[in-house]
Amino acid sequence: MIAACLLMAIAGCKASHPGKAQTNSMNWIKHHVTVGGKQDRNPLQATPATIEAGKQAFAGYCVSCHGRDGQNTGVPFAASIDPPVPLLTSREVQDYTDGQLKRVIETGVSPSGMPGSKGILSDEEVWQIVIYIRHLPPTGSLGDPKAYGGDEYGGTCECSSDMKTH
Repeated sequence: MIAACLLMAIAGCKASHPGKAQTNSMNWIKHHVTVGGKQDRNPLQATPATIEAGKQAFAGYCVSCHGRDGQNTGVPFAASIDPPVPLLTSREVQDYTDGQLKRVIETGVSPSGMPGSKGILSDEEVWQIVIYIRHLPPTGSLGDPKAYGGDEYGGTCECSSDMKTH
């Protein structure tokens, strides 16, 4: 009897991924209720220079979780955490207005692992990242992030025997 109660308690505590209806409901709530900034307009235009600037800002702040291409390429944990790191090319992300994307970048997403960038990135850098998210390259085209791809030192590490120099 005790074993059966224990088993039921453990089974009752099991968390599972939400179903399609729950996911759709939560996405609707996020897009229409909880994520602010819907009316905010990006003051920057999408030009090759602003896309490149956004790529550089993205590389400094976002790449360790979203990959260089915004599609989780080379990020070993992206699909295994709950909630998983979204593909920035997904409809769910691309349906946000520019202002909403800016707000997500600035404030983060709780209770996910997405941290807020307020006080770390400038307003201009956040708007540049929004532009880059709208112009992401093809999946895998930029390779793995250095931290996960093994090319942190431009190839193999030629460490000295005393490990003081590289």
